[in-house]
Amino acid sequence: MEVSFLNLKKAYTELKPELDQLWQDLHADSSYILGARLENFEREFSKYLGVKHVIGVANGLDALTLSLQALDIGVGHEVIVPAHTFIASWLAISETGAIPVPVEVDLRTYLLDPSKIESAITENTRAIMPVHLYGRLCDMSKISALAQNYHLRVIEDAAQAHGSFGSIPHKKAGSFGDAATFSFYPGKNLGCFGDGGCVATNDDETAQKLKLLRNYGSKIRYEHEVIGKNSRLDELQAGVLSIKLKHLDEWNDRRKAIAKIYLQTLQGVGDLVLPEDTPGHVWHIFPVLSAHRDALKKFLATEGIGTIIHYPKPIHHQEAYKHIHPNGLRFANTDKICATVLSLPMGPHLEIEEALFCVQTIKKFFE
Repeated sequence: MEVSFLNLKKAYTELKPELDQLWQDLHADSSYILGARLENFEREFSKYLGVKHVIGVANGLDALTLSLQALDIGVGHEVIVPAHTFIASWLAISETGAIPVPVEVDLRTYLLDPSKIESAITENTRAIMPVHLYGRLCDMSKISALAQNYHLRVIEDAAQAHGSFGSIPHKKAGSFGDAATFSFYPGKNLGCFGDGGCVATNDDETAQKLKLLRNYGSKIRYEHEVIGKNSRLDELQAGVLSIKLKHLDEWNDRRKAIAKIYLQTLQGVGDLVLPEDTPGHVWHIFPVLSAHRDALKKFLATEGIGTIIHYPKPIHHQEAYKHIHPNGLRFANTDKICATVLSLPMGPHLEIEEALFCVQTIKKFFE
């Protein structure tokens, strides 16, 4: 049996009539940039998140960068960011001229450890960037309280947490910070047909700044109020996202069902460390830890099962950041996760039989 890590073709097949009609309608009215479809999606997603504004942009990295710029964070400032995350979280900070200050993650949740944040705050700190990694919400009550005490901004990186929530079911990822960013990369829980992203905020002034920044710094054509860039979510992607948004909660429930199978059947298998289950977890990926990670990955590949390592090399060991930390940094939890983590097949179109085949094959490896 062949089991892909994520099957995007099945997602298209399920929604084919609506998606094909969108393609026809798009060309019929020839509206491609900053049109009604984008406005409609921004309105729908803001309602879904429970925030006042959603501003569509070209991708998740731009969403982060523009959020920092809109909040006046730049050269000489420091932004606290998890040591363990995708590099985009750090790159956005660097792009503004600010300095990413990594903080260790909790080995139990893989998320930014609130207890480690305070010691990293300096007179130059301007913001905290919690990353809701793997589909699980950070401890936003503690992070928000710290930010308030030190008068810091909060920019949520919710690229892997569409629909996730914490202890308050109706308060979703993306509704806590001064700004929150999403990626709509095709493999996300809510993904489009290419690159795409957005920023969510409850602040009117921040929203207006973001609309200027994404469109060459312009509100009126050929009049430019600020130095902006070209970062607009196009009409095709906005239309795709509106169609998929109607299915997001259902598809997240399917992910939860697959996660439940893994959690119940892989308990006590080999040296696997399984992720914790929490009510609002939307399982963007299903990560396990094993000292035999590389051998397990290779064995699963020979059996036709696709896996991915999120992420094999910590950012603080990457060549790109040696100029900031020339003597290197040590984050024991992050280093351990990167050395042992393996993401199993996960997605709303993964069949139960496929998940069980993955389980059987993993058991076979450890036997």
